[in-house]
Amino acid sequence: MTTTEKIRAITACKGIRPVVQLTAYDYPTARLLDETGAIDMLLVGDSLGMMVLGYPDTTSVTLQHMLHHTEAVARAHPQALLVADMPVHTYDTPQLAVQSAKALIAAGAEAVKLEGGAAVQEQIRAIISTGIPVQGHIGLLPQHIKEDGGYRMRGKTDEEVETLLRDLRAVEAAGVFSAVIECTRAEAAAQLTASSSVITIGIGSGHGTCDGEVQVFHDLVGGFPWFVPRFAAQHAHTSQDIKAAAQAWAKSLILPPSTTLSGQ
Repeated sequence: MTTTEKIRAITACKGIRPVVQLTAYDYPTARLLDETGAIDMLLVGDSLGMMVLGYPDTTSVTLQHMLHHTEAVARAHPQALLVADMPVHTYDTPQLAVQSAKALIAAGAEAVKLEGGAAVQEQIRAIISTGIPVQGHIGLLPQHIKEDGGYRMRGKTDEEVETLLRDLRAVEAAGVFSAVIECTRAEAAAQLTASSSVITIGIGSGHGTCDGEVQVFHDLVGGFPWFVPRFAAQHAHTSQDIKAAAQAWAKSLILPPSTTLSGQ
């Protein structure tokens, strides 16, 4: 069973092996991924808003959505550490953050993740004070794309790098056991990782620049062909297989012209 203590222990051996994290939104996916024995952490990400629920981004995801899918993943009893995203506006204050985090833990999560750096330091501290582990998330913040000008690479200027460093220090000081660095220029992500006292998990921030990587399951297996991020590492094409299987089954139902229901 992977615990936050085991994830923290990898910090002492940085560079030995990458930390592997994948999203899972349902029971069979969680069970299949966990049976590989290759996944350190499963993330019930609010990316389910796009991958499962058909929303254009994560800003429509509610706590009820996250509780429903966290419960489904938890029923797989994964050996991997189960982390659940806290959706937008469920941690606007420290008090609300604790309430939301406790609900996700009751649903089966073993840790929670929330977006932001210095701006959410007090929320992180409040959650951790109750004994709930927290994974940080800096760089591009999908829950804030409307305020931040959309999906753009972070860390392109010295000022942005300094802001990222300040955010990383803030979540470290608050007590996170790891921190996701999303869509940040590779050089900046490497700089952040080199200065970090906790495990960094990259996504869209360059291969090998962080201590590990997180990937959206549907991107990994080609299960969402209508939009594939440029940084996604596709290793399967399940959308094509699903279409082919459905077409083959439908074709198999067609009886030859000479066949009747009576067999005559």
